[in-house]
Amino acid sequence: QVQLVESGGGLVQAGDSLRLSCTASVFTSSEYFIGWFRQAPGKEREFVAYIGWISGRKKYKDSAQGRFTISRDIAKKTVFLQMDSLTPEDTAVYYCAGSRVWTPRLDDRASYAYWGQGTQVTVSS
Repeated sequence: QVQLVESGGGLVQAGDSLRLSCTASVFTSSEYFIGWFRQAPGKEREFVAYIGWISGRKKYKDSAQGRFTISRDIAKKTVFLQMDSLTPEDTAVYYCAGSRVWTPRLDDRASYAYWGQGTQVTVSS
């Protein structure tokens, strides 16, 4: 069982930056994928980005490309989501999720077996 804990959310102004963290409870020497998703009020949970734990392979949602950067620190068992130039449309609860299996649908929440509790990001205009 893998436990994921997010942190780093908060209230910021438009144009500001935030860095979210997702720390895993276990270390694995096998490939593993950590994704970031977000859910705004009244909307579906949507994919933001994922990264391969060993390979560092990445993919971003189109609208996140260029503003968001996903990275990992294997020694700290932590994946980061650096978010720059935030807008009110980025307001949401941000979740990290884990998958032991690569699929071409890692942008789909159904591909992930493990989820964190979420961290709130609020961007004021």
